[in-house]
Amino acid sequence: MVKIVVVGSSSMDLVVTSPRRPEAGETIIGTSFKTVPGGKGANQAVAAARLGAEVTLIGCVGDDHYGSLIVDNLQKNGVSTDFVKPVTGVESGTAHITLADGNNSIIVVKGANDFITPDYVEKALESIKKADVVLIQQEIPEETVEYVTDVCASNEVKLVLNPAPARKINPEVISKATFLTPNEHEYQVLFDGKERSEMLAALPNKLIITEGEHGVRYHNGTEEVVIPSYKVDVVDTTGAGDTFNAAFAVALAERKSITESLRFANCAASLSVTKFGAQGGMPTREEVERVVAK
Repeated sequence: MVKIVVVGSSSMDLVVTSPRRPEAGETIIGTSFKTVPGGKGANQAVAAARLGAEVTLIGCVGDDHYGSLIVDNLQKNGVSTDFVKPVTGVESGTAHITLADGNNSIIVVKGANDFITPDYVEKALESIKKADVVLIQQEIPEETVEYVTDVCASNEVKLVLNPAPARKINPEVISKATFLTPNEHEYQVLFDGKERSEMLAALPNKLIITEGEHGVRYHNGTEEVVIPSYKVDVVDTTGAGDTFNAAFAVALAERKSITESLRFANCAASLSVTKFGAQGGMPTREEVERVVAK
């Protein structure tokens, strides 16, 4: 069984479903409200575990009711929580999600996730060094992303950096990360609107741009390649990117090629949007392999 270590956020998702988004100053009637575990780190950890990996999450929760629910949910999904600790007197992270117009918009309040510091992560150093692949995102402090990148580079551990939410990244971090997986919006923030093909060619087999229903784009060192997505009936796109990154990491850990790994990831992400909730639609290994086999 491959070993995946995820360094990242955990939160409680507060999800409102509405026929449309309100204009500024407007009040409208929504159709539903649900509270479900989320956070990009926890989502990716759960997705990787469902796809058959041995997964450890390095993160923090608050010493509140949400924190207890988050940890319990991780354990029920087979994720090791040895390095998920409650922070005294701090609330758990929350994500406030609106589902409308066939898409989602999200406001994240980091809470305890701000306590995932380099010193905190250092306690889990041996787990990182033994990982086949490490996954990290940006709902945690910037210095922690830089620290984990350095550790992975120094120990020749593959690192998938999912630059979400979007913010500028130190060029040295981009250089040291094995893979960088922005969506189209995140790409624009990272590279100041630089021409896409130019950057793909400059970062072959590293920069992987996800384009939703249009698939995934990267440069293989010779040419630009687009791996198409799977056509499905969309219910909720929340968590699709997290499922993609987790599946990509699992396939890489299993020594699949980049192209094979991207196809596997696209399939998992496509299945994830057919059900409600970031984690609610995350598929099992059997479900993905059944579709890929077709």
